[in-house]
Amino acid sequence: MKIQTITPYISVLHMDIQSHPLFEGIWPIPHGVTLNSYLVSGAKTALIDLTANWDEAIQRFDEYIGGFGKPVSIDYLILNHLEPDHTGLLPEFCKKNPGVHIVTTAKGAALVRQFLKVPETVAAIQEVKTGDVLDLGDDVVLEFYEIPNVHWPETMATFEPKSGTLFSCDAFGGYGATGNRIFDDEFSEKEHRFFEYESLRYYATIVSSFSLFVTKAIEKLSSLSIKTIAPSHGIVWRVHPEHVIERYARYAGYNTGKELENQIVVLVSSMYGHTKRGCDALIDGIKEAAGDTYHIITLRVPETDSSEILAACYPAKGIIIAAPTYEYKLFPPMAQVLDLFARKHLTGKKAFRIGSWGWIGGAKKEYEEKTAALKWDQMEQFEWQGTPSDDDLITLMKKGEEFFKFL
Repeated sequence: MKIQTITPYISVLHMDIQSHPLFEGIWPIPHGVTLNSYLVSGAKTALIDLTANWDEAIQRFDEYIGGFGKPVSIDYLILNHLEPDHTGLLPEFCKKNPGVHIVTTAKGAALVRQFLKVPETVAAIQEVKTGDVLDLGDDVVLEFYEIPNVHWPETMATFEPKSGTLFSCDAFGGYGATGNRIFDDEFSEKEHRFFEYESLRYYATIVSSFSLFVTKAIEKLSSLSIKTIAPSHGIVWRVHPEHVIERYARYAGYNTGKELENQIVVLVSSMYGHTKRGCDALIDGIKEAAGDTYHIITLRVPETDSSEILAACYPAKGIIIAAPTYEYKLFPPMAQVLDLFARKHLTGKKAFRIGSWGWIGGAKKEYEEKTAALKWDQMEQFEWQGTPSDDDLITLMKKGEEFFKFL
């Protein structure tokens, strides 16, 4: 087995996870996800981040450790982040490596004991904070930087200054298995477009609630001479680390008042086609006014997975919600989407809701309640009873033109 390296003393333990259809038990990963750990060797050896206790990951991890052709004695286990996809293997790992010192933040140490239930008799813990240094000998040192809430409160990043390698765990990560390649210069422009989308989907689903903390983390780490970014999920950036830093800075701005993309996302739910018919007229009006200046994406709800909805809506300036009344309230699948928007802080949008109602309305009121916390800038809702009339369709086309001017 080929052990890939960043430097002669930094090895990448990379594995692709394809057997688990959902990340965090929620988000589909049809193209898989990587789990990267790193061995840093001086006179002593540190393993940076671990992996889950999935059978696939355990087998791969053991293969890597055995691939060095000699026993690997691990003196330190650096835990940048304690979520189970990085620490599920921890109890078994500690049993196989008695005497290992776990290095993590104070909040990370509490999670080792209380969340992962690793007793004091199994492993010692060394708590670190921003500015602390671990000397591995042979001119190899590790520096630690707390970056809380990216995306758990105990999170830190580890920096090896001689090579300029930042081990960032979830920060600067993304979905998508990378196969036998792991470095940014090994992928084509087309492949990078795919991985950029998967990183946006990852950010929107996993990190977007914590964008203010992402911005603070980028500012804190900006003083470092970073030459390589080595995340736990996704590509290792050894040639253009600035690309993924700029990407994350842009993502963090999408819900913190920075520039949004010229994109309109139309989310449409329709029980019997009445709302969709009205929505089609609205879209025609938007397209006539917008021309090629805006990218318009139409997604059906509930047919479209929520991760795809988040990835589309998160960067967009404009959102159209087309959903009917259902038993005196908003159509339930669309109500669930709005709940998710609130959880993920999809703020700062220009929005407009339309919809059909049957014997009585009700969706309008619930929509207002669910979007109040999002602080969207909204046009007044437009509704009609049953199938839209010709006058309704003409009005909806005009509303589309009006919405474009409203952006």
